[in-house]
Amino acid sequence: MNKILMRLLLAGCGLLAGNAFAQSAAPQNDQLYKAFGEKPGLVALMDDFMVRLLADPRTGPHFKPSNQQRVKEQLVEQLCALSGGPCVYKGADMKSAHANLEIKKSDFHALVEVLQQSMDAKGIPFRKQNEMLALLAPMNRDIVTPPESAAKP
Repeated sequence: MNKILMRLLLAGCGLLAGNAFAQSAAPQNDQLYKAFGEKPGLVALMDDFMVRLLADPRTGPHFKPSNQQRVKEQLVEQLCALSGGPCVYKGADMKSAHANLEIKKSDFHALVEVLQQSMDAKGIPFRKQNEMLALLAPMNRDIVTPPESAAKP
């Protein structure tokens, strides 16, 4: 099984656990934050990630109209807080931020794949990537538009 498929499987397993998992799985220390290079590492990761998101035909249309600098800043805050760093995420909750955007599971999976490419490019160890993905995966339920909602006019 290739590396990306394995990661998507691992991320999918995290989706089943829901938001309670994300809260209980939040690091009790800053080791994950340090593995990502602390704030400078997260900024560099998100700089790379945004370039890749915009270039990818699956994700680019979702991000080109956005305030990309603001999105990067919020992602840095969010990953910093999730990974045990000193940041506090002050952005909108995921459900509100993604309401009415009609994001499909395939869109979410494409974003995860692009994030993995960026983490690989920045030399983040596979195990640490999976730890972060496990924290992010439960957000799927608040980001992806349920199929019945997407079909409504």
